[in-house]
Amino acid sequence: MLNPARNSIPQKIETIHIMGICGTGMAALAGMLKQSGYTITGSDSHIYPPMSDFLKQIDILPFEGYRAENLEHKPDLVIVGNVITRKNPEAQALAASDLAYLSFPQALAEFFIQSRKSIVISGTHGKTTTCSILASALFHAGLDPSFMIGGIVAGFNSNNRVGNGPFFVAEGDEYDTAFFDKESKFLHYRPHIAVITSIEFDHADIFDDIEQIKASFRKFIKLLPADGLIIAHLDDPNVAEVVADASCKVEGYGFAPQNDWILDYPVTLGNRTEFGFTYNRDAFNLAIPLTGRHNCLNSMAVTAVLHHAGLPVDTIQQCLDKFGGVKRRQEIRGKARGVTVIDDFAHHPTAVKLTLEGLKMAYPGNRLVAVFEPRTNSSRRSIFQTSYIEAFADADAVVLREPVPLENIAVEDHFSSSRLAEDIRVKNRHVWSFQTTDEILEHLAGLLEEGDIVAILSNGGFDNIHERLLQLLGA
Repeated sequence: MLNPARNSIPQKIETIHIMGICGTGMAALAGMLKQSGYTITGSDSHIYPPMSDFLKQIDILPFEGYRAENLEHKPDLVIVGNVITRKNPEAQALAASDLAYLSFPQALAEFFIQSRKSIVISGTHGKTTTCSILASALFHAGLDPSFMIGGIVAGFNSNNRVGNGPFFVAEGDEYDTAFFDKESKFLHYRPHIAVITSIEFDHADIFDDIEQIKASFRKFIKLLPADGLIIAHLDDPNVAEVVADASCKVEGYGFAPQNDWILDYPVTLGNRTEFGFTYNRDAFNLAIPLTGRHNCLNSMAVTAVLHHAGLPVDTIQQCLDKFGGVKRRQEIRGKARGVTVIDDFAHHPTAVKLTLEGLKMAYPGNRLVAVFEPRTNSSRRSIFQTSYIEAFADADAVVLREPVPLENIAVEDHFSSSRLAEDIRVKNRHVWSFQTTDEILEHLAGLLEEGDIVAILSNGGFDNIHERLLQLLGA
């Protein structure tokens, strides 16, 4: 067991060792710390591109594999990643040592958040996109923000930045912190302004039910100071419930009239969406280079934050116009033989539904083919088996991959793509399920026609299906 007394930051730090350094967030943190002047070492069991290339570029050569001797140089501080278990040999060596240690969220807060005003974007859906829009807008407004985000922001070609401005934008994940801290990550981020986009059941590997998730959000809300601000999507009854007892100011956004920021239903023109909104009975219009009602909501939350930062609506519009998107969020990977291949991170049923709805709005005259890989710990469980049926309502054709089974859960608790295909087929929709990505590619080669839009949905690499499909189509 790690000694809780050593879970602190030393007064003098020159060398920092990062366990699990090849995770997207951990590698980004390594780069931020390196940029701040610290000597960085690290270790991981999976060292390969693109993270290995990134670390090499910033002159960090991690140890391959976890071993006790990786700590023999006695770093001043060890940062322990979420992938590390208590049985990890390096974690056991850390427990036997007198070295100080922090989790990833603790380190981010101690080194980068505490000296700035923290804006934490939280919620089951939309965190990465909302964070990215906000960070981009603050930058183009000349406010030089710092940020750590769960996706690559196209305008920066990075998921992190250390700026000199007053704001730090953090993606507030409700997932657990580390093996020695099972509380949610966002409880470490010292919020002064918080956005709550949505609250639904997810992360079935760490939460038993929605009540546990709401309990974690209630703890988060209690962290806001009296002069803080919560921008909350009050159309979501779970969000409305948890913010009801907030001790700071709460402003709601959404389509319903009880909100402070009230959206009109949007009009989509290609890859651009226009919508009106009212605030304090004043009416305004905005346009965003994104599609879907969910992205209008994300942009509305950003607008509310920027308004409270002192930006007028016309300046906010100029900043939104410069947003270049986020990797893996409705990202067009290429076109071949008249077929457009789009990559998206959506995996929760609600995210799948909203993503496909937005794409149907953007391409109303085209056939929309959804290709889905259930890959998360939640989507590979049967808890969402029926929820996915309507999630694909806007797709004209659906192609499903059978998930890799989770270990240590009963067979009857596994998600079944073939069963989902049968249920969707009852709705008179074209749907197929396959065991492998190779079978999916073979099927798509015969299915796709000029003008089709292919939305590939997965939170993983999906066996590089995007590039393989484009090559198969002759790109």
